[in-house]
Formats: sequence, structure tokens, C-alpha cells
Amino acid sequence: MSKYEKALEKLLSLNSTLTFQELEFILKKSGYVEKKTGKTYGSRKANLNYQSKHLFRIHKPHPGNEIKRYVKQYIISEFKKME
Repeated sequence: MSKYEKALEKLLSLNSTLTFQELEFILKKSGYVEKKTGKTYGSRKANLNYQSKHLFRIHKPHPGNEIKRYVKQYIISEFKKME
């Protein structure tokens, strides 16, 4: 199983721990690029897929690094909308 597949499995399993770096890796492999213009500074991150024009706005978790369950649900629902 590849690193991407393992990270996707963690995303889809709401009971597992997914780090922010793993989420960024999933988005990058899915064609998203971090957008660094506008109000995307500090813990606010915007990831844009130029092909589909879809945008994810996500807050980087702090002080920890673990993605919250509701953020995982948001990411999953947004990916399903694009299918």
C-alpha cells in the first residue's frame, strides 16, 4: 500500500488519527496547490485545484497537529460532491 493510499485510509476512517501534513499530502496528490494570496496567513490555509476551480479552506490545528473529526467529515463530503 502506498503512502497516499495509507493517508486516504486514515482520512476515510473517522476513528483514526490524521495529521495536518498527511492532509496536505492528500490534497497535493489530488491536484491542489496552496494558495498564498489574500487572507491565507497564519493557521488559515487555502488549497485550490486549478483544473476544477475547487477551493478548500482549512485551519491548521494548533497547538497539536491532529485533524479534527469534523474537518475530516468536511473534506470527505467535499470530495464526494466533486465526483
